[in-house]
Amino acid sequence: MKSPSKALLATIAATLALAAPAFAALKPGTPAPDFSAPAYLAGEPFTFKLAEALEKGPVVVYFFPAAHTPGCNLEAALFSQAIDKFKARHATVIGVTAGNTDELADFSKETEHCGGKFPVAADEGAKIAAQYDAVLEGRPGWSNRTSYVISPAGEIVHAYTESNPNHHVAETLAALDALAN
Repeated sequence: MKSPSKALLATIAATLALAAPAFAALKPGTPAPDFSAPAYLAGEPFTFKLAEALEKGPVVVYFFPAAHTPGCNLEAALFSQAIDKFKARHATVIGVTAGNTDELADFSKETEHCGGKFPVAADEGAKIAAQYDAVLEGRPGWSNRTSYVISPAGEIVHAYTESNPNHHVAETLAALDALAN
């Protein structure tokens, strides 16, 4: 049997590196970078301000690559379905993306996505994502799939990076429960 070529091995290694989840660099205890961003709730534009949201309680900031893409559609739907659980914990949820920002007004109101239940913010050029170390590797200018829970004091209490959208809601709810105890 012939051994694989070095080029083939390098290609496989690069593919695996891109497929493996990255880990968020902002660790618990780190002050959360403050930001304001153009946002939409149920299709209505406004400016989301992290500092104002933190005055009401903890904030879940979840970064996603792009509106109207399969994984991001699913993740938004999962957050939308669980929004009452977040509200019961006095938490604000905000989705932030650098991809397809021209589609966020529709994305924010469509029932199969956010359903008007939580806002989504535009992060042109992934500037906010860069502050949160949530830039998609190999795709500069786009955010990856990272969720943060920020305490009302403005401190990161939980960070979770995983390209699979299925566990972000459970991860952030568990972190909110831990914060309350």
